[in-house]
Amino acid sequence: MSNTSQASQRIASLLDENSFVEIGSLVTARATDFDLKQTETPSDGVVTGYGVIDGSLVYVYGQDASVLNGSIGEMHAKKIANLYDLAMKTGAPVIGLLDSAGLRLQEASDALNGFGTIYNKMAMASGVIPQITAVFGNCGGGLAVAAGLSDFTFMESKSAKLFVNSPNALEGNSAEKCDTSAADFQASETGNVDVVADEADILAQIRQLVSMLPANNEDDMSYEECTDDLNRACAELANCVGDTSIALSQIADNGVFFETKAAFAKSMVTGFIKLNGMTVGAVANRTELYKDGELAEKFDAVITARGAEKAAEFVSFCDAFEIPVLTLTNTTGFAANKCAERRIAKAVARLSAAFASATVPKVNVIIGKAYGSAYVAMNSKGLGADICMAWPNAEIGTMDAGLAAKIMFEGKGADVISEKTAEYAALQNNVVSAAKRGYVDQIVEAVDTRKYIIGAFEMLYTKREDRPVKKHGTI
Repeated sequence: MSNTSQASQRIASLLDENSFVEIGSLVTARATDFDLKQTETPSDGVVTGYGVIDGSLVYVYGQDASVLNGSIGEMHAKKIANLYDLAMKTGAPVIGLLDSAGLRLQEASDALNGFGTIYNKMAMASGVIPQITAVFGNCGGGLAVAAGLSDFTFMESKSAKLFVNSPNALEGNSAEKCDTSAADFQASETGNVDVVADEADILAQIRQLVSMLPANNEDDMSYEECTDDLNRACAELANCVGDTSIALSQIADNGVFFETKAAFAKSMVTGFIKLNGMTVGAVANRTELYKDGELAEKFDAVITARGAEKAAEFVSFCDAFEIPVLTLTNTTGFAANKCAERRIAKAVARLSAAFASATVPKVNVIIGKAYGSAYVAMNSKGLGADICMAWPNAEIGTMDAGLAAKIMFEGKGADVISEKTAEYAALQNNVVSAAKRGYVDQIVEAVDTRKYIIGAFEMLYTKREDRPVKKHGTI
C-alpha cells in the first residue's frame, strides 16, 4: 500500500491477508483555490482498490480522515466512480469504509458534481452488485445519501456520526437532548443502519455478510457445501414461535443467522440463513425478544408500518439478487394507533407488492396465527407463495374466533356466543380447513420444519416465472 493510514489499516483487516491491490495511489487534488495547492492530498483522501474475502473478489474504498478530513472533492469522487465502473464490469461487490467531513468546500461545484457522479454510479449498480458501507467517523450531509443508497450499512458504536443535518441544526434540538447522528438513533429510529458494533466486529461481520451474498445479480458464487444434517430435527423449534430470530437460527445450517436492521422494527425479523449451503432470505413476525436467555421485550402480534417497510425493502433486495425467500408467519392484524394509521396502508401495499413481484422461490410457514389482511401480506398463497406450510396448531382465518362470533351473533346470549366461537374455530380458523381449500400445501410438525423447507427450496431451484412487460412498478 502507498501509506499506512487508518483507512489502509481497515482495508487490510477487512480483506484476506496480503490480497489488497491499490488503484490510483498517486492521484491528488488538482484544484488550487483557497491555497489548496499548498496542501498535500495523498490519494486525495481516499484509498481505493480490490482484494478478496474468503477468496471472492471485492472492491473497497476507505476514506482517509487525515487528508483534509476525508472531504470529498473532484478527484476523490472520480476514484470512487472508477471503482464502481470496474465492479460493474467484473460483477463484484463494492464496500465503502466512510470517515469524511463531507463536501470539500474549497472545490465547490467540482465537489458537488463529484457527489452527483457517486450517486449516479450507486443508483446504476443497485440490484446489480451488492453495496455495503461502514461508517467509522463522520458521514454527514450529502454523504449520508450515499449510505442510504447502499444495500447494507454498518456503523461504529461510539465515534461514528451519520446525519443529513447535524443534531444542533434541528429546530428545538441539540446533541445533548437527542443525538440524532448517533449509531443507536440511526439503527433503532431511522432504520438506516443494519449493524452497530465496534470496529473489529464490523469488519468481521462484513466478511460474514459477503460470504452469504452472491457476487452479482447473475453469477451466484455464494453456495457452499453443507456440513449440517439436512434431516436434522429441531426439537425446540415449537417453543420459538415468539422469538423467530431464534427459530431461524435453529432452522439454518449450523445455526447461523445474519440478522439485518436488528434494532429497527423489532417485531419484524429480516436476515440471511443458509439451507443446504444455499443462501435464503428470511422474513418473520416476532412477538418476543430474548437476550442472554432472558425475555427482554414483548410485542403485539401485528404488522407495523416500520416493519412492513423493513420487510419490503429486504424482499426487494432478495428478488434482485435471485435469493429465495422464506417467511415465518404469526400475525393477527395491523398496528392500530394514530401514528400507524398515517403510514400503514402504503407500507403494507409496498410489502404486498414486493412479495407479489418477486419471482424467486417463495416458501411460507405459518407457525402461529394468521389472521386477516395481515396474513395475506405475509407471503400468503394468494399473494404468490409457491409453497405454504403450516404447523398443526396454526390458525388461519379472518380474525379470532371469539371476536368473529361476537360480531356475527351480536345480541345473543353468552352460551350462543361460546357455542359459535367453537364452531367458527373448527370450521374457519382450523388449519385443516385452509388446507382443504388449497391455501396450505403441507401440514408439518414443527420438529420437521427444516427438512421440509429444504425439500421445498430444492424442488423450486429451477423455478422460472414471467411478469408483465413494464419499465418498473410505481408502488
